[in-house]
Amino acid sequence: MRESFVIGLVSVAVLGGVAQWLGWRLRLPAILLLLIFGVAAGPEGLGLVRTDAMFGDLLLPFVAISVAILLFEGALTLHLPELGERFGVVVKLVTLGTVTTWCFGALGARYVLDFSWSLSILVGAVLTVTGPTVVIPLLRQIRPTGPGGAVLKWEGILIDPIGAVLAVLVFEALLDGGFTPALAGIANTIASGMVFGLAPAWILVVCLSRYWIPDHLHSASALGLALLGYALANLFQHEAGLMAVTVMGVALANQRRVDLSHIMEFKENLQVILISTLFILLAARVQWADLRELAVPEFVFLGLLIAVVRPVAVAISTAGSSLEARDRLFLAAMAPRGVVAAAVTAVFALRLEAEGYAGAGRLVPLVFFVIAGTVTFYGLLGRPLALRLGIAERNPNGVLIVGAHEVGRALARALGVLRIPTLLVDTNARHIATARLEGLRTYHGSVLSDKADEELELPGIGKIFAMTPNDEVNALSARHFVHLFGRENLFQLTEARDARKGSAELGAELRARVMFDDDLGYDELQKRLEKGAEFTVTLLTEEFGFDEWRREHGPDAVPVLTLSSGGDMHVATQDKPLEPKPGDRLLAMVSR
Repeated sequence: MRESFVIGLVSVAVLGGVAQWLGWRLRLPAILLLLIFGVAAGPEGLGLVRTDAMFGDLLLPFVAISVAILLFEGALTLHLPELGERFGVVVKLVTLGTVTTWCFGALGARYVLDFSWSLSILVGAVLTVTGPTVVIPLLRQIRPTGPGGAVLKWEGILIDPIGAVLAVLVFEALLDGGFTPALAGIANTIASGMVFGLAPAWILVVCLSRYWIPDHLHSASALGLALLGYALANLFQHEAGLMAVTVMGVALANQRRVDLSHIMEFKENLQVILISTLFILLAARVQWADLRELAVPEFVFLGLLIAVVRPVAVAISTAGSSLEARDRLFLAAMAPRGVVAAAVTAVFALRLEAEGYAGAGRLVPLVFFVIAGTVTFYGLLGRPLALRLGIAERNPNGVLIVGAHEVGRALARALGVLRIPTLLVDTNARHIATARLEGLRTYHGSVLSDKADEELELPGIGKIFAMTPNDEVNALSARHFVHLFGRENLFQLTEARDARKGSAELGAELRARVMFDDDLGYDELQKRLEKGAEFTVTLLTEEFGFDEWRREHGPDAVPVLTLSSGGDMHVATQDKPLEPKPGDRLLAMVSR
């Protein structure tokens, strides 16, 4: 028993990591791969993961706590300023949209699947839930640039507790024989969620602002308080804990007393682990016999959810809003179902079968089929559709240049020749004014400020070049965007040799990837510009390749980056020099 548990746990960890890596490498939805790996590793596949034997009665509590952690992590990213006037759209989506999905889903279950009215109403309620376990990974893959992405993220996180509570209240109403207790349950859920969400958030902010908790315990304390609020809220009302962790996360995300960026980094790592674990464990429970019973009605029902229910719900919720048609279409084409739907259905099915409800045994395979079907459809459709609508970048090669000085402006102009979008950021008003006169896009302020986080417009931006004369500022500026761009896309200039003498150099863990080499810091680049050097763009061919280019311009020429015909950009760094090929366009600093 012990060995099988260890084998199962190791298999979940390995398969989860492989699925996430393959999803990134192949640009496929990682969730789809997780479902496939989970089914393949289950008892009727390779037999590596036997979920029920491993966890027994502890499986559903583990799933519930994991979902609560994911909701808390997701809510920490919900900053009110990113929505602005579109907050009303989110409110309508989680109210009118939820009711619409519930009603149409229930009608579909009744007339397409031939469920009883009681089970149809329950199925409609369960399938209102999308959730961050599926929405956030898909958004990370799609990277939409329009407001539709922010609206979808908010909806996915807020609908999770609302949909879960709705499903539980409908379920309890079915067992109790009436809906009167459900009204009291709604009031208790809201009250418990607000109290046990705001109270832990206030406690954490006070403790952090007064330095009562050491830095290395910040993440553990935040997680502990979130789970405490979750447990206390559930004591007062079943499933109110999900609302409590959501309220706590939103409250923390929108306060300004303490910095929580280090806590969010920990939660993001935990998110990947939990999502991988949950989907593999739940997929491993699928029985092939149940899936073989799926027939035409189930496929028609899935098509109804995708082609009718979601578009109608979005149309009603966005009527009269300022959202453009392309953002509405994107919202209408994204409604994957996730872990919460699977978890609550597993509980409901057992209870309903015990109570003698006909057809209750069909609930689990149906909901898993809907989860797999919607994740597959939206996962494969999402990015191509976003690209076609023009709300996502195929290759987000745009560059955020920290430093609007002469070097930064010259590089931005050269990038403009390659049609690569740039944004120059600087605290020096004179530098910004000069850049604006040259027609360059700018932002006046510190890239590290909270105001910049809210105001910087970064559509199409996928890399940062930190190019100030100050090595510490460069390192901090680049690291500030690690969550947005990833470490591979953070670049900074090297520190001048003179500045290194007699001072301790920054540790490697604090620095971004160093551009060029040890001799080419800001001062050296500035001197070269003053002597007449300039940034140029050269198209390499079979006849005039990199070797010929090097012979023409000499050893002092500095290759900066290459842009392939397919739009892939490669930046020259200390650890990885450029290897230009025919067909690439080479941007370099050359002397005249």
